Amino acid sequence: MLLALREAEKAQSVGEVPVGAVVVMGGQFVSCGYNQPVSSSDPTAHAEVVALRAAGQILGNYRLPECDVYVTLEPCAMCVGAMIHARVRRVVFGARDPKTGACGSVVDLFAQEKLNHHTTVTGGVLQAECTEILRAFFSVRRRQKKEAG
Repeated sequence: MLLALREAEKAQSVGEVPVGAVVVMGGQFVSCGYNQPVSSSDPTAHAEVVALRAAGQILGNYRLPECDVYVTLEPCAMCVGAMIHARVRRVVFGARDPKTGACGSVVDLFAQEKLNHHTTVTGGVLQAECTEILRAFFSVRRRQKKEAG
């Protein structure tokens, strides 16, 4: 999760919402990614999707059944869908997302029995640190918006 936090810092440094993700297989680093939908003009360029795409390229397969994804923010429905299609083994996230979280905060897509793949989910890992980077980012953004008038 510490590597995912470093990725979140990269996102923040380029003005993106600070979310980072890391893909691990067998305890070994495979790939990472950070939010870049604004800078890439790509609505699918969430940290998790960026990391999954890189892992697929590195491992030579779009299926990642032996991989775990560590992400600083609870994944949204799009990212959960990508992880289900990739057959990700486990998802570990830091901060909960009460607005778009799809691992239990708004909806729990991984718990849908009718879906063909089920992933183990663990939330709240380094939650304070993951929450703080987001809180600080949005605090600055709100202040800038207020100052701009």
